Amino acid sequence: MNYIGKILPVDGYSVALNGNLPVDYTKALTHLYQPLLGIKAIMLYQTLLHEIEFQREESTIQTHHTLMNYLNIPLDEIYEARLKLEGIGLLKTFEHETSEKTIYHYALQCPFSPHAFFQDAMLTQLLSHHIGKAKFNMIRSAYVDRMANAHPIGQNVTASFSDVFDTIIPEMGVQSLDQTTENTGPELEAIDFLWLEQMLKSRMIPYKRVLTAENKRVMTQMLQLYGLAQYELEKCVLWALTDENYLDVEEFKEACHDAFKTSKKQATIQLVPKTPTKAAPVDNSAPQTKEEQLIRELENISPKQLLEDLSSGNHASEQDLKVIREIMTTQGLPSPVMNVLIHYVLLQSNMKLSKAYLEKIASHWSRANLKTAREAMMFAKQEKERYRSSTEKQTTSKYYKKRTSTEVIPDWFKDRKQTPTAKQSESSVDLEKEKAEIENLLKQYASSNKK
Repeated sequence: MNYIGKILPVDGYSVALNGNLPVDYTKALTHLYQPLLGIKAIMLYQTLLHEIEFQREESTIQTHHTLMNYLNIPLDEIYEARLKLEGIGLLKTFEHETSEKTIYHYALQCPFSPHAFFQDAMLTQLLSHHIGKAKFNMIRSAYVDRMANAHPIGQNVTASFSDVFDTIIPEMGVQSLDQTTENTGPELEAIDFLWLEQMLKSRMIPYKRVLTAENKRVMTQMLQLYGLAQYELEKCVLWALTDENYLDVEEFKEACHDAFKTSKKQATIQLVPKTPTKAAPVDNSAPQTKEEQLIRELENISPKQLLEDLSSGNHASEQDLKVIREIMTTQGLPSPVMNVLIHYVLLQSNMKLSKAYLEKIASHWSRANLKTAREAMMFAKQEKERYRSSTEKQTTSKYYKKRTSTEVIPDWFKDRKQTPTAKQSESSVDLEKEKAEIENLLKQYASSNKK
């Protein structure tokens, strides 16, 4: 997926942490979150986490170029890692526009502790699919079963708060104990359970017993994870109901997984970046000229697609994509402007993508602050026309201006030029004279024979 140009190296950022980190958060990041997100996202999270200490001492805003140096990866990969952290619920991003640049405020969310991670149905299922059942059971037994066995045996005789303390308004004291913002896992789209409530009522099933807050959360997660239809979710709910009309959560999760395997036999469960659907152009009017068609096409496709289209559908080389990625990230060119630049350079250099030529023009266009494909195309035409006019003026003054010769030509050089003509005229005179003499001799010879 193309993330080039989403953020720029000069864009600033600040970091804050919501809540308190669990004691064993590093174990959760390494063994539980890393298989789902990848190493780059975990590296970004930990780097931002430790950046908080520097921001307490310095009031200056860091730029994303700092993150590129810390992580040693391009800016588009940093943006992709940021999206993964946001999707899984480990990061919230707030954008602030200033007159000079854009500043992003990154609010880190505390990861689940290993024990709390396994209480989340969606994350548990995802981890099982990513690392396999055997490894999943081993990690779960290490983190969950060991903690369960660590509880002491016997009757709990611990004194409660009300047994020990007495306050005027005890409710305030109780409320003040839970002020920390906790991570609630991935943010999912809310769904309407009214249709499910009506289905349970029609079957004389107490819907309040089934549609509890916890059960709704699990249903939302499974619906998002497996992409089930409404009728499939209904079947799973009915399958997992106990004799007392309570929802068996483990049975429900297994039923959702079986429904997924039945309906999508060729699919697999993996946490992968979502491919956005290309939005239709807002302007519904059809372009009138070929130039308008080209501009609209350059506005909507990616540089990778442009290279593949110009090479008759062949895959774009990694070297060309790397050159384009570096130029876009360093010069901050939008994707439509980069498309025009690629098209222009290929036409000017016999379909060769020269890095030096690209960088030279990209730096010029970056200073011109071009934003759209139309602006870039008009600017390229103006520059080409200016260059052509300048070249024609130089050519005219060099080759068509009348030159006055001040050289002195000697007489012998002039005579040498005239000598062949004089000799030629003299030879022609001698030839005529010889002809006349021969004719006279012939006449004399004829008269003598008659006598």
